[in-house]
Formats: sequence, structure tokens, C-alpha cells
Amino acid sequence: MSPQRTPDGPPPPPPVQKLRVQYARRGRLRFSSTRDFARALERALRRSGVPMAFSAGFHPHPKISYANGAPTGMASEAEYFEISVTEHVDPESVRVALDEALPEGIDVIQVVDATPGALADRLQASRWRMVFAGVEVEELQRVIDAFLAQERVEVSRMFKRGRKSFDAREPVREARVEAGPQAPCAILTMVVRHTTPAVRPDDVLTALSLVTPFAPPRPPMVTRLEQGVWDEADATVIDPLMTDEDTVGPMG
Repeated sequence: MSPQRTPDGPPPPPPVQKLRVQYARRGRLRFSSTRDFARALERALRRSGVPMAFSAGFHPHPKISYANGAPTGMASEAEYFEISVTEHVDPESVRVALDEALPEGIDVIQVVDATPGALADRLQASRWRMVFAGVEVEELQRVIDAFLAQERVEVSRMFKRGRKSFDAREPVREARVEAGPQAPCAILTMVVRHTTPAVRPDDVLTALSLVTPFAPPRPPMVTRLEQGVWDEADATVIDPLMTDEDTVGPMG
């Protein structure tokens, strides 16, 4: 057995601080994939001079972790990742530097020191907005009422290991319809609990077409407005970057 190889040189500096970052994906950048964003972020971190922590080994990579990204093609005001750094930094300075270095359409909204616990555990629900151009408010309201009246609406989607069926009704905790800026246009705002597998807006759209003969003339424009801790008592989504002392209500 050959001896185990070890990388040459000293080990990388250890991380001394972890930051949680909220960013928005807007305009044409909604079509960027997670891999596209990861490449853009690493370039921006180098350009902005953030003292990134790296993993050890023969192929060091920045210590960045991503959490629950929106599907490609959907805009978002509430995307999150964490980064580890080797020097203590001012979070607001990092926000400004990263925002300037990232391409237009990816906007850094806030940067805070990470609190104990996993960020993913604080992303329990998302609030989505779906804009249906060419659809009357009354029509969409009838469709939503019919959907909410169901106990279960089973949909299916292709995954890496094949097609899987799941319920798209139970995770939808709130759904509200209102008129858009130019008639005919209807807007659906809904809160969806995060489940396994995750129920996405396109799954809900599929479920609507199964409950009623709903066929919008064009695909809706979809934006994630927020995601975070789900407060069942108040039916609100709480900012996941707030500290535990600031968070009110049950987190389950």
C-alpha cells in the first residue's frame, strides 16, 4: 500500500468569523443557475478582497455554503448563503464590496454575523408572488378557492432518481389573489412551507390545472418575496437573519 499523500506547504488559515448573506436575483439574472451564481460569487469575492477561508487538501475551495436556492427562471428577493473568513470584518463593508463586484441583477441586501445553528433550519417557508398576465381576478380566485377546498392534490415531477409523486396542497398555508397593475392581470401571493420534496410554484400551478381546467395564456412571472422562520401562530415568515432574541413565536 502506497503511503498517503499530504499537500505541500502550510495548512490554510483557519476561519475566525462566519457571515450570513441575503441577496436578490432580479431581471435576466433569474435565469442563472446555482452553478452560474457560484462562479460569479467566487470572482466577486476575489475582486472585493474578502479574506475568504479555504478548505485544506490538494484542491482547496472557498468555504461557502448555499441554502435553498430558488429554481432557475424564478426571481427572488430572499436568497441566502454563508461564507467563512480568516480575519474579522465589518459585515456592512462586505455587503457594499460584494454588491459592487457582483454583476447587475444580483444585489446583496444584507450581511450579518452568523448565529449558532444551521441556516437551513431557519428557512422553513417561502412567500411567493405569481403574476398572471391575461387572467381575470375573478377567474384566479375561483381556481384558488377550488384548490384550497381540497385536502390533497397529488402532482409529480422528475427528479435525479426518477419521477416522484407528492402532495402540493398541504404545504400551501396562505393564498391571496389581487388585481395586477394592468387588467386583465391577477396576482397570486402564497406562503408555502418547505417540505421534502420541496413544493415549488410550478408544482402549485400544476395542481391548479388538476383541480380545475385552468390554463393561463402565458406562464406567470414568479418571484420569491421572502423566506425564513415560519410562525404558525401569526401566519408570518420571519427574517432568518434576525437573532434568536429578535425572533418571536414558535419556529416549528
